[in-house]
Amino acid sequence: MTRARSLLWSPVLAVLLVLGIGGTALGSGHVANPPLTASGSAADSAAAITGTAADTPGCGKNPTLRSGNHTIQSGGKSRSFILRIPDGYDPNHPYRLVFGFHWLGATSTDVDTGRTVETGTWAYYGLQRLANNSTIFVAPQGLNNGWANTGGEDITFVDDMIRLLDAELCIDTTQRFALGFSYGAAMSYSLACSRATVFRAVAVQNGGQLSGCSGGNQPIAYLGVHGIRDTVLNISGGRTMRDRFVRNNGCTPQNAPEPAQGSLTHRVTTYSGCAEGYPVAWAAFDEGHIAAPQDGAPGDSGSRTWLPQEVWKFFTQFETSEPGPDPDPDPEPEPEPSTCEVTASVNAWNTGLTANLTLTNTGTAPVDGWSLAFTLPGGQNIVSGWNADYSPTSGRVTARSTSHNATIAPGASVRIGFQATHTGDTAAPASYALNGTACDSA
Repeated sequence: MTRARSLLWSPVLAVLLVLGIGGTALGSGHVANPPLTASGSAADSAAAITGTAADTPGCGKNPTLRSGNHTIQSGGKSRSFILRIPDGYDPNHPYRLVFGFHWLGATSTDVDTGRTVETGTWAYYGLQRLANNSTIFVAPQGLNNGWANTGGEDITFVDDMIRLLDAELCIDTTQRFALGFSYGAAMSYSLACSRATVFRAVAVQNGGQLSGCSGGNQPIAYLGVHGIRDTVLNISGGRTMRDRFVRNNGCTPQNAPEPAQGSLTHRVTTYSGCAEGYPVAWAAFDEGHIAAPQDGAPGDSGSRTWLPQEVWKFFTQFETSEPGPDPDPDPEPEPEPSTCEVTASVNAWNTGLTANLTLTNTGTAPVDGWSLAFTLPGGQNIVSGWNADYSPTSGRVTARSTSHNATIAPGASVRIGFQATHTGDTAAPASYALNGTACDSA
């Protein structure tokens, strides 16, 4: 991102400094938007907490929307966005929905391609490659390449996009997420304030209160990320934004630890005492106003940044399960062991890789509490993971279910994954076994 940023960062920095200084006054130009009527209900909120998928009217329909650029009318203006539908889209499966908002002076294409940091690898802030076709992505385009949200028009734009997507696509209404960097973070924060019952969680990176905060009194799962040496939008503003949701979510206040200047490291703090289903996490890193920080080196890196894994782990902790067939009310004392299938995909670079595993219950009985054993190729060592607990970190590894994905209905799947280092062998794991029973590999 260094070369791309140098072409536009001076004027962008000047504008953001003015907005950052006047952030509170800027809010006077924003008005409260009426909430969505077709979704974001109390029932959806309850479903989100209990981990039950809630479908949209688009489920079961042959969609007319396709991946690519789209234009709609919103608030009397033509507004555009880029839509990415997963390969092999299943109209009967409710999908996670992620909005990625661009920074000031950027475009929806920058988010969609990841080209300002690393094309493809950093698409949708690095989340698209981790999603492995499990998620619908949207990159909206801001007016004048920003998110001033004058009169609440950008919130209305999001409402209108959601209505269209809900009508055409099969989306889990308890699995809507928003993230962005800089001005895109400000827009995500504004959604956290005014659409806390529509979105499940937000990730706010190096943001400021630039797009308003209508409401701002309801809980929402919140991940704040900020560079301790940010001279464009100071970290003190990021802490203030975070602390609003520490209060809203009933978390225990604390001064979250942050890395020392010059360490080129990051520290992640998960707050304690939060209301069930409403966590708050804070990731501080030793760098400035950058979008893809890495440990041990300055500047952006699409392949070495730790941030996409942290955001993905935060978002996917809320993964819901589709209702499956009711288990036999009078099961046999010793039911047949469940059979299983594992599909793996690996994305590798230099000395690192990420692996995404899809575990499918191909048996006829639910799996209630699971452990998936597999063998890593020599030289691979897991450094972090999501949607499961991993032990040990090399050799024969066992991934154990967490509270939100412990049950796999017949025909249903769970998606887990990890980041690892390697010494040259980047092959996928092998010899899978679910609760001691060998699995097929697809």
